Amino acid sequence: MSTHDDRRDFEESKRKQSLALGADKAAFNHSIELISELDKHDYSYLWSWMGVPIIQLPADVMATQEVIWATKPDIIIETGVARGGSVLFMASLLEIMGNGTVIGVDIDIRAHNRDSIESHPMSKRVKLIEGGSVDADTLAQVRAAIPENARVMVVLDSDHSRDHVLAECRAYGPMVTPGCYMVVADTLVGHLTAENAPKKRSKIWYQGNEPLSALRDYLAECDRFEVDEVLNGKLVLSSSPGGYVRRVR
Repeated sequence: MSTHDDRRDFEESKRKQSLALGADKAAFNHSIELISELDKHDYSYLWSWMGVPIIQLPADVMATQEVIWATKPDIIIETGVARGGSVLFMASLLEIMGNGTVIGVDIDIRAHNRDSIESHPMSKRVKLIEGGSVDADTLAQVRAAIPENARVMVVLDSDHSRDHVLAECRAYGPMVTPGCYMVVADTLVGHLTAENAPKKRSKIWYQGNEPLSALRDYLAECDRFEVDEVLNGKLVLSSSPGGYVRRVR
């Protein structure tokens, strides 16, 4: 007895529900309230990837995984290495796919974090570059590490001030190849008020001086990218709603 192959129907249902969720402002506002409540317990700091702290919300880990699997980049550039879990997470996906390198860029890669990365089984797919992410020398090193005709994805997750993120968009956006993604992290801050903004941070960002403002300004000044409405639609309980943009073919 044969059964109906419903894979296409299932994917179409996912697409419609993601768009519907993206239009559900009440659900999004509830999500913000819950994230603010969870932040009291350092929720985004409670997770690890293969033994190394990843400092991400689970929804963003899943969204990034979907993007990488769908687009098969050869190079993933991430600004902001922190404790290393994120670069190792993406490196492990590339390892599964059998190809690619993650270039981790940070102004200060501390010795213990470098050790966690370089002693990890996935370190063979990671290249670390220490320096300011938009400094000329750093950018030259990044460009030199990208093979000719490589498919390139970018994740921007370093200094979250509007001016710095905009400078990163301008510097790294042109490196992203058609069909691949640029992810601007922590766009949620653009939806937070002074009352519900995270307080347990070394630096607190407020509306107008944060990644979402930078991304909006960048998208207004160039036509390289389009917002993936389906993927972003389902990004509730996420730190980067609206932050996944795709290079136009």
